[in-house]
Amino acid sequence: MSVHIQHITKIYGQQKALNDVSFRVEGGQVVGFLGPNGAGKTTMMKIITCFIPQSSGTATVCGYDVTEQSIEVRKLVGYLPEHNPLYLEMYVKEYLEFIAGLHKITGTKKKRIGEMIEITGLQLEQNKKIGALSKGYRQRVGLAQSLIHDPKVLILDEPTSGLDPNQLTEIRNLIKSIGKEKTVILSTHIMQEVEAICDRVIIINKGSIVADETTSILRKSSSQEDIILAEFDKPCSKNLLTSIEGVASVEMITETQWKLISDGKTDIRPLVFQFAVQHQLTVLSMQKQEQKLEDIFHQLTNKA
Repeated sequence: MSVHIQHITKIYGQQKALNDVSFRVEGGQVVGFLGPNGAGKTTMMKIITCFIPQSSGTATVCGYDVTEQSIEVRKLVGYLPEHNPLYLEMYVKEYLEFIAGLHKITGTKKKRIGEMIEITGLQLEQNKKIGALSKGYRQRVGLAQSLIHDPKVLILDEPTSGLDPNQLTEIRNLIKSIGKEKTVILSTHIMQEVEAICDRVIIINKGSIVADETTSILRKSSSQEDIILAEFDKPCSKNLLTSIEGVASVEMITETQWKLISDGKTDIRPLVFQFAVQHQLTVLSMQKQEQKLEDIFHQLTNKA
């Protein structure tokens, strides 16, 4: 159930959308494929799903080449594009019957449609026209069509777009559950979603991969400094806090709450306590802030 990308390059006219990209995703993984707009995410997903050809390099899905064996690849891949294409005049159940027919699901078609309606929460909407559904429910229909043929590999481009907070939780849980058995690659701009769902993150910028790690390793490797949030019982001077050994910069949150950023060489927490004693302050709270994936994303994609 692997997706194997080797030295993929895609050129549109004078623009190089992908530049010698290589990675491998095995079964049982949910991988976040991240990058700013125009980075090449959707182009890569379209190559994997046989919608467009690469300019050079090879891509295989479960051992089948996307160029030479595209029909076999399409049988194994479920795809939810960013702009979910649906037949708005069709009823939900009718549309899923149509998609099941395209995949030549015969004996188990009725049962499979029922399963998809249930796991995507479309029970109350199944007899409505797709055009009458909210964006969130249209997205659920798109997820149902991508799963109906029980694919080995699932490619999801912005899968939770338009969902409310309750729907978000349900769809995230669904994707995590699917990821235990299948290969899942998803693109999203919501960093909380990546942290909640993904085992691994691939970040692409200007057509090239700039990071490929598990979320925990990525945080550790990208963190060159400690961020300490400290609260005192009385207001304090920024200049005084900056004078603490190992403190690289200081940001005021309130008059008594401060964000202290270390130089990455010193654990400044004991020094902050010593500072408080010297200046007759009481430390009400102090905690080390874990670097957020969103901050790491900005660091990696804002580089020239």
